[in-house]
Amino acid sequence: MSNGRYLTKKDVLARGREAIGVTFYDMDQTNKLSIGKGAVGSVVEESWFGYKTNNDSEPDFPEAGVELKVTPYIKTKRGLRAKERLVCNIINYMNEYKNTFEASSFWLKCNTMLIMPYEYIDGVEKGDFTIDEAILFSFPAEDLLIIEQDWKHIITKIRNGKAHELSEGDTLYLGACTKGATSASVRQQPFSDTPAKQRAYSLKQSYMTHILNSYIFGEQTDEHIIKDPAVLRDKSFEDYIVEQISPHIGWSQTELLRKFNIQFRPKNVNEIILARMLGIKGKIAATDEFQKANIIPKTIRIQKTGRIKESMSFPSFRFLDIIQESWDDSTLKNYLEPAKFLFIVFRENDAYEYIFERVKFWNIPADDLDEVRRVWELTVQVIRYGVTLEYDGNVTRNNLPKQSESHVAHVRPHAKDSNDTNPLPDGREMTKQGFWFNRSYIERILI
Repeated sequence: MSNGRYLTKKDVLARGREAIGVTFYDMDQTNKLSIGKGAVGSVVEESWFGYKTNNDSEPDFPEAGVELKVTPYIKTKRGLRAKERLVCNIINYMNEYKNTFEASSFWLKCNTMLIMPYEYIDGVEKGDFTIDEAILFSFPAEDLLIIEQDWKHIITKIRNGKAHELSEGDTLYLGACTKGATSASVRQQPFSDTPAKQRAYSLKQSYMTHILNSYIFGEQTDEHIIKDPAVLRDKSFEDYIVEQISPHIGWSQTELLRKFNIQFRPKNVNEIILARMLGIKGKIAATDEFQKANIIPKTIRIQKTGRIKESMSFPSFRFLDIIQESWDDSTLKNYLEPAKFLFIVFRENDAYEYIFERVKFWNIPADDLDEVRRVWELTVQVIRYGVTLEYDGNVTRNNLPKQSESHVAHVRPHAKDSNDTNPLPDGREMTKQGFWFNRSYIERILI
């Protein structure tokens, strides 16, 4: 360091490591802890490293070529997970499409990062949190190939005049998340007159969880689908998956079970079959790539009639929790928006056997996510101002949003049985509920 500037990566890392164990109260010299969102990062930037918070296109430490990222994590029963995505920099739609990946604003700013994680504990003052580690992070070669594909996908949408249709779920590791004071923050795009939501490059929450567990606090290793990263130089990850499973299209579930010597049929048997097609011994959802990209496998069974057998469920919610959320910070939005689903499609034949038909990668379009928002807001309103419960002698009915009220989603019970309940705001108990994609909505996607 010279004259208050950090000239080398070694300088940056040394100063970062000096912060380990220091509380943000002790660190804060400019009263930034009071500013709300972004306070912790501002404290580290201004009080610890001595530079003003900015939105410059160059890294925070330009001479060293290092970007500073302070990021929270949470300890759970299943281990550590990132509390949120890692936001990088605003996407300038008018200029970014002109660049190569190597000249992109994302790469120039974030190719090397000083990552300083801290544990977020609910109910604890943020000033009492401490920096727990500091590492210099550069992307592994196997991840970088997918990140570059993600970047190209984002740029292709911009070039096609579809920046307004960008979604985090479009990509695997590098996302384009909404960024602005409100969800109504928009920007001009070069190839369409339609205003596009302001978005920033971001590393998905699932990818950040991987970084925490594999590079910062441990050496977690998960089974890889891609054994040789070089294959991704010529094809996308999605295309590789489709190519590998295609020889099994047309096989019945019974034939596949026999081929892969699967002698039991658990609820997720079709996911196990897919894993074996890809040479995976364990669960497909637990593979390195699926974990980092937040790919959610879902089996879809199409009946002889051409109709899908059931609606698609999501985790149940707690009534007292959902009324405390805003849409932008809601559990549902942060589950759906960055997720990429892998539909494993089986179709029933005339002999009442289910035949493996195909797989399809899918993420929710922006317009449909807006419709989910409407259903979510109506749900919150009903819970907040009073759920109506009517027993007709057979079942208890309520006034939460039904399939007939939306072409995308609805709310219905998601519980073990009628005794599996949660408290309502007025003290009554109600069977656990969850959001579901309408069966007809899934049919439009797949049929």
